[in-house]
Amino acid sequence: MRSLSVRRLPGRAGVIAVALAAGSAWYAAATPAGAATAGAASATGGVSTTPANGTPQLTSPSGKGTQKVRQLVKCGSLMYAVGDFKTITQAGHTHTRNGIFSFSATAPYTLSKMLVGVNGEVDSIAFTSHRGCADAYIGGSFTSVHGTRARNIAEINTSTGSVVKSFGRNANSTVHTLLGYQNHLLAGGTFTCINGYCRNYYASLNPFSGKDDGFARLKISGRIPNDVRQIYNQQMSHSGTEDLVEGNFTSVGGKPRQQAFLLDLSGSQAKVTSWNAPVLNDLCRPAESFYARAGAWSPTDRTVYLATTGFHLNSRQSGQFPLTGPCDAVMAIPATRTTVSRYWTEYSGCDSYYAVAADTSTVFAAGHPRWADNPNGCNHAGPGSVPDPGLQGLSADGGKVEQSGGHGIYQMSEANADDMTFTSAGLWIASSNRFNSDSCGGVSGHSGICLLPGK
Repeated sequence: MRSLSVRRLPGRAGVIAVALAAGSAWYAAATPAGAATAGAASATGGVSTTPANGTPQLTSPSGKGTQKVRQLVKCGSLMYAVGDFKTITQAGHTHTRNGIFSFSATAPYTLSKMLVGVNGEVDSIAFTSHRGCADAYIGGSFTSVHGTRARNIAEINTSTGSVVKSFGRNANSTVHTLLGYQNHLLAGGTFTCINGYCRNYYASLNPFSGKDDGFARLKISGRIPNDVRQIYNQQMSHSGTEDLVEGNFTSVGGKPRQQAFLLDLSGSQAKVTSWNAPVLNDLCRPAESFYARAGAWSPTDRTVYLATTGFHLNSRQSGQFPLTGPCDAVMAIPATRTTVSRYWTEYSGCDSYYAVAADTSTVFAAGHPRWADNPNGCNHAGPGSVPDPGLQGLSADGGKVEQSGGHGIYQMSEANADDMTFTSAGLWIASSNRFNSDSCGGVSGHSGICLLPGK
């Protein structure tokens, strides 16, 4: 999901991010009435390259990433946006919104009257089937919500914006990702204690009290040096029975797992599956030692896609090509419960990816890439590379970039998106405002939020 004190903001996650970051979607097993489900647009076979008009956007003084939208989630007829911002522009009017706002999921995308007021960054928002769309859970790095003391986690009323005080609101460090599953709220971050229970980096919480309910006790340990141990992102499978989780760790549930693992949610207690991707054990540059930032599931749940930072392998010699390893890449990996090898890898040429999403034919990847199909370049265009800044469309069956006229077809500015999610309307992209960028599909006026309608 996405907060960036522990992630590199280009140049956290680059121009646009890999899909369903930070628990950006919640699925059939835990879907409130009227809520979006994973893959809602997967049957469309693609999205338009021209963004929808009229969606809300960030307002920000010129600068580098001064405001950002970290995640977008649909519940009922509304889209909910969270991040680090204070003002939003919609239909020519500027509105005060601190850390969270909601708006109509269909044109003209009118802002709701919900006023929350968070005094820090909100990284993730989630809903559960037991609360529906009436209440939402938010996590991030903050100390106050709607004038009420709340440390990094809270439940809010989506009509009034007020804090639901019966739910615990105390995590001792950042909550990066939240995901609703049946009668559980799955939380990940850098915390070691949450709502009175010491649970390192990941916990399952009761949606009414916020107390640890014992469903997920994973014993997460180890880390790649130069970054903190953490759970950073998670994405539920379309079946609603498995959770793909990313972060900085080397062991989960007593099993060697580096950067990512699959969690089986179908039993009475969540368990780490036997899925293991050894490609993630290859270390990237020490300055970007945490590199698996986002993931997504194929519509069939047979494949997972990972988007990474990392620059290049730490062991790479200067001028050594083609690029190998998991760094600054998009990877398609079997979701089979065994030790697996990659189907394919797409390299940007040492530019980071931070989000990924997939429909039936296309894998959408974003961050701050300048090129696609560039395994023979590092910070330059290698032979055979394709100019394709920001957002890329890659073929699901081989990872080759979708292009026209010698360049990628989606063309997005370096807006540093952190999240992408599908609804029935199309592909929603949440981003920051790096370099005051606001271009999506070559059209200005889309800072922070862009919708590429389904075809």
